[in-house]
Amino acid sequence: MPLPTAYSPNYYSLDDILATQERTPCKFLINVPKMGNLNPSTIEKDLPAGTALELPMWLVLEMSTGRQPIVLPELPKIYKEAYREILEADACAVDLHKFNLYFYELGSYAKRFDRKGDVHQTLLHTFRTRFRQLMDLADNSISDPSVQQRLDTLERRLFKDGYNARTKLNAWLVESGATIEAANMVINHKKRKRLNMEDLMK
Repeated sequence: MPLPTAYSPNYYSLDDILATQERTPCKFLINVPKMGNLNPSTIEKDLPAGTALELPMWLVLEMSTGRQPIVLPELPKIYKEAYREILEADACAVDLHKFNLYFYELGSYAKRFDRKGDVHQTLLHTFRTRFRQLMDLADNSISDPSVQQRLDTLERRLFKDGYNARTKLNAWLVESGATIEAANMVINHKKRKRLNMEDLMK
């Protein structure tokens, strides 16, 4: 059975596991005893409040929720204002593969740290804008092969599915030899329309 790749928290999703391994900046709100080894810049045994570290997203999510959060998370660099402005200006020109291999997956978690909702809007805008480009690529992938290298994991999967569907359709049209005819409902509708026009001309 293939492993699921759903874009939501899923224990068996490889994409989810790899995306949440990305390090996220955060600041400790309380003193944490015997965890000083998490900070390579100190030899202290404890982590004092105010310490700034980068921790995996899955750990930051757990430590920043509950009645008494342990850390205050920040947005990863690629979702901050400067990068959002680049995506808003021309999302199709951006190399998302260099931004992050799991740009949309990681963004679905990072948007929880954004109270204004700007990250959510940027994710939607980026996907909608670039989806048109994906459809064009699927129809004619040899036009610009370098464009495929700028896609993140989700976009590459969508491109592959679209390209395979287009290839199967072309093969069917060429090899089937079947004549495509209009449905009876369409033919009858045209006849009715012609009769109505003849009545109007009388």
